Amino acid sequence: MSFSNLLKNNNLSLWNKSHVDHPFIKGIQDGSLEFDKFKYYMIQDYKFLIEYCRVISIAISKSFDQDIMSFWSKLLDETLNSEMTLHESFCSDFGITKEELFNSETSIATKSYCNYLLSTAHKYDIQYISCSLLPCQWGYDEIGRRLGQNNKTLKNSFHERWIQAYNDKAYQEITNWLINYVDSIQHKVDNKVADEIFQESLEFEFLFWESSWNIR
Repeated sequence: MSFSNLLKNNNLSLWNKSHVDHPFIKGIQDGSLEFDKFKYYMIQDYKFLIEYCRVISIAISKSFDQDIMSFWSKLLDETLNSEMTLHESFCSDFGITKEELFNSETSIATKSYCNYLLSTAHKYDIQYISCSLLPCQWGYDEIGRRLGQNNKTLKNSFHERWIQAYNDKAYQEITNWLINYVDSIQHKVDNKVADEIFQESLEFEFLFWESSWNIR
């Protein structure tokens, strides 16, 4: 079994709880998710992406290989200069203003998740940083693929638009690179530490969905 799949299978119950069975995800899939929950999520996700870029920047500074540095640099450029702009445009299309994105309070769940990723990035090298980012990148990829094949959303609804955003070839290519990289480091890291980092990130993923579902 590949290292990435080993990490996932070691935490499969939590994975499914976060990325498969969570009511927020199911609400997007069947088109029943209320807009106020989605709006809250989009605002928090925007704030998360800003800190996510800081984590990637740390990964770039710690990279010891040009190809790896190039990947992180491309991911940073894609996130900061493309995904953030698309996020703002998406929000504008559904009545979420830039002022709301910039000035709304950051939730405890978002702060905790970001602080964990940043502290992990400062403490560890890129091999462990990759393990901390894998639950988010891979989780959204799986959700996008699955919901892209099976959903009951209305055309042009925010549910459908969100699914399309993550059922995206460019996003999938990034995910595949990250999975392959994590697979390549199994014999270079303490597997127990890597699993703990993966699990903690996955726990924060779940809490992030919970926060959006409960709007708090």
